[in-house]
Amino acid sequence: MELVVSAIAGDLVKRFISYLIKKYERQDNLQRNIERLQHLLLNVHMIVEEAEGRCITNSKMILQFKKILDIMYQGYHVLDIINHRTTLGSSIPEEEVSSPNTLSTTTSYVSPFHAAWSTTITHDQLQITLDSLETVVSSMTEFVFLLGGCKRLYRKPYDTYLYFDNFMFGRHVENQQVISILLQENIPPFAPSVLPIIGPSRVGKRTLVAHICKNEIVQSHFTSILYLNAEDITKMEFTTFTHRRVLFVIEFTADTDDEHWKKFYISSMHMGRGSKIIIISRIERISRFGTVRPVHLSSLSLGEYSYLFKVLAFGSTNPEEHPQLVSIANELSMLLGGSFMSANVCASTFRKNQNVHFWLHVLKKHRNMVQKNFSVFRQHPKLLFEREHQIDISMFASSSSPLRLMPRTSEEIQTKTDLSVVMLEDLVTNSVVLPKEDFELVWESRIPPYRRLVFIAAYQDVEKNFQHESSPCKKRRRLDK
Repeated sequence: MELVVSAIAGDLVKRFISYLIKKYERQDNLQRNIERLQHLLLNVHMIVEEAEGRCITNSKMILQFKKILDIMYQGYHVLDIINHRTTLGSSIPEEEVSSPNTLSTTTSYVSPFHAAWSTTITHDQLQITLDSLETVVSSMTEFVFLLGGCKRLYRKPYDTYLYFDNFMFGRHVENQQVISILLQENIPPFAPSVLPIIGPSRVGKRTLVAHICKNEIVQSHFTSILYLNAEDITKMEFTTFTHRRVLFVIEFTADTDDEHWKKFYISSMHMGRGSKIIIISRIERISRFGTVRPVHLSSLSLGEYSYLFKVLAFGSTNPEEHPQLVSIANELSMLLGGSFMSANVCASTFRKNQNVHFWLHVLKKHRNMVQKNFSVFRQHPKLLFEREHQIDISMFASSSSPLRLMPRTSEEIQTKTDLSVVMLEDLVTNSVVLPKEDFELVWESRIPPYRRLVFIAAYQDVEKNFQHESSPCKKRRRLDK
């Protein structure tokens, strides 16, 4: 009997020692991979920073630049997930211990806005990211060589000082792409090139064009830059622009008649050589008027959105010195669901107050708001906002009555006047006493075209609101039966 017990004990000890050795080897291998990832990201980021300061006109270089940016954002996202897990000092859940191929953060929230926005990665994903970065680094020799021949973009000292306050959210590739087309010769020379910029609402189409039109190279290239809407094209006179190189920016909120466009375009041929036309729309059919391939804007990937959110939130502060704040910023970037307006508001407040408890307070409010809207409307606030639907923002108010952000097209906007005004940033930071009656909620952009959005924040009747919200649940129970 003693021999059996001794044999079992010996076997258990061997297994335990084997487990410890394998665990140490995995940890050692993970640490080496993390160090390798950091080294590769440093090399890639160095090239990206240099490329952002150059005017790239070669279309193939622009495509290569996009690939470099995409893999850099992916690399930083993977690194952030690993660091987030380490910062929280958490252990991997029990069901994952048996599998050595999973890395996870402790946050239980996985963004409902996009299925790919997860807080979990595998060792295989880490290895794939490393391989992709190594491939990019090994093939950057030609890109760096050609980059040296691109014209450098100079910033004035004052512009550099205000860089973070006037930061355009990403779009470096699209920015280079559009400028490259604007500087090209027209084919044929007498016919203006027409560049469509197409994308869904609130992805930054107007912001991108506004930044491009402020570019010194673009401003010096064109005699005039004019902004039109769809109604203007039927009454535009081009005789005053004869022999002048002009850039027209036209926004279409609805489709337009082909004959109207044809007359406008034929008349535009009286402008000087090198004139261009940019058309902006969310309608894909508008791209039929283009003479060059359209530029399509879409929502940013999680990696890019998270990275750029941290750039805005930390400003001139080094994020590596504040690992807890980085972890909070990572989770909040997932909660925001890709919203540019929310990112700018939160980042602005974070730059002014880089305190862990304050950041956690803002994170908690947003987490509760997202959960509340899923509970009431079954959708993420960003999707509700895009679909012109009311949003529950009660978590930002101390009132017991539900508070709703009404769609800008709703009747409340048209009928209510002389309301108190509250800035969106003050609501988020809880730095103002909210009016007891309905009020205007205002957001002002700090970057071109300096939009000012006005919403109505309306208190809801509790009993009426309860009846309205409980009915879908009752219907669903009947269906379940």
